[in-house]
Amino acid sequence: MAALAPFHFERPLWLLALIPAAALWLLTHRSADMLVRWRRVIDPALLPHLVDGETRPASIGPVNALALAWLLTIIAVAGPAWQREPSPFAQAKPPVAIVLKVTPSMLTQDLAPTRLDRARQKLADILSAREGASASLIAYSGSSHLVLPPTPDSAVVLDLAKSLSPEIMPREGDDLAGALALARRVLAGMDDAGSVLIMADTATPQAMPGHAGAGSAVTILSLSAPGSEAGGLPEIAKALDASLVATTVDQTDVAEIVRRLDRADQLGSVAGEGQHWREAGYWLTPLIALLALLWFRRGWVLP
Repeated sequence: MAALAPFHFERPLWLLALIPAAALWLLTHRSADMLVRWRRVIDPALLPHLVDGETRPASIGPVNALALAWLLTIIAVAGPAWQREPSPFAQAKPPVAIVLKVTPSMLTQDLAPTRLDRARQKLADILSAREGASASLIAYSGSSHLVLPPTPDSAVVLDLAKSLSPEIMPREGDDLAGALALARRVLAGMDDAGSVLIMADTATPQAMPGHAGAGSAVTILSLSAPGSEAGGLPEIAKALDASLVATTVDQTDVAEIVRRLDRADQLGSVAGEGQHWREAGYWLTPLIALLALLWFRRGWVLP
């Protein structure tokens, strides 16, 4: 019985069609009863002995068969369901919203050739390791902007990332909070659970709202030289309940980020995201088909 605990109908309004079905069955069944007319003129005590039994309606007849078929069809269309299954449109890997900081500080050369160039290199490695997964690109400085909506084409993401520079950003500053909110809105429009990847060198913790930790999982790649201060990023990571990954000269940071981004699929499965209810109404179709075959019996539809 525990397996049927979440039983429900996906389209319960269809069950309202049972009302006219029941009313029609009662009216038709009553009019088909030949004894109804005789009860008006013959004493009820004598009626069973005077009326031929063949005038009694058959237990299984066109009216009853039609009513049963109608009942089963309505239940099937209403969509009975009690089990979940992965969505056929779910991706093999969860999507990611990439939030890239594009400010003059990202042109610092402590990470050769620059922090911004190193971010592009790491981004290329991450997308290559997650081939086929959708990625969106958001750039921010003093304001945040959607550069590219979710796409599985990593080449387009990288081409646009290479075109970004502090000179083209309309305003200087650090609008990480706005960029994060924009990234989560982008992910909210997708069927699968996803996560946010922030690529930045520094951040301003005071600009982050107190409720910023709610929402999609966040991973932060710290783009600062080993041993240098990642100004504000540890505080931001704590506020967002995010994972902070330091940039490495090898692929250690890439492997860690890919592992965390792929975990978003498991977290979404726990919450039921990326899944849908499996309807069981199709199991009733054989019974409906058998009832339909009864209409070919002699005396029903065919002479």
